[in-house]
Amino acid sequence: MQRREWLQGLAAGSLGTLLAWPAHASPENTPAELAKLWRLQGGVLVIRHAATESGLGDPPGFVLGQCTTQRNLSEAGRQASRAMGAWMQAQQFKPDAVRSSQWCRCQDTARLAFGQFEDWPALNSTFEGQGDPDAQQKALRARLQSLPSGRTEVWVTHQVIMTALTGAYPSMGEGFLLDRQGRLLARGPLAA
Repeated sequence: MQRREWLQGLAAGSLGTLLAWPAHASPENTPAELAKLWRLQGGVLVIRHAATESGLGDPPGFVLGQCTTQRNLSEAGRQASRAMGAWMQAQQFKPDAVRSSQWCRCQDTARLAFGQFEDWPALNSTFEGQGDPDAQQKALRARLQSLPSGRTEVWVTHQVIMTALTGAYPSMGEGFLLDRQGRLLARGPLAA
C-alpha cells in the first residue's frame, strides 16, 4: 500500500486502511495523524522521555528519587515536554491514565506534558543490566492485552523499553502507538 493511499484512508477515517499499514514499516506520522489514529483505535501511546543533557545512561552511583544524581532533561527537553502538553490540550485530548518510569527524566516529561502521572516500575530502564527485562516486558505486554477497548494510556519510558516492545528505535520525545498485541501502529513527534 502506498503512503498516499494510507493518508487518504486516514483522512476518510477508514480504520481498516489505517491498520493495513505494515507495522514493520514503522512509518513516521504527523502529530495530527497520530492523534486521529489514537482517537479511533484507543490503546497505549508509549513516549520516550524528551531530550536530556548529553551523555549515555546515568552517572555512576545514580539513585532513583534523587534527580541530582541522574541524567535529566535539558532545557530543550523541558520546552518540548511543555509543547507536547500544550498540543494535546489544543486537541482536547486527555488520556485516561499516564504512567511513567521512576527515572526523573521520564517523570519530568510526564509532569510537564500531562500535569500528573503514576509511577510504574515496569517502565523503568533496563539499560546496562538494570531491572528485570523479562519480568518488565511480561508486565507491559499483560497490561496491553488487558486494556479495555477504547481506553487510552500514555506510558513515558526509555529507548531500551520501547525497542524491546516493538523492535523499533525511538528518538527522544517520540511516541509509538501500540495495539493490544504490542504491534507498532504509528509513530512520530507529539507536537505540531
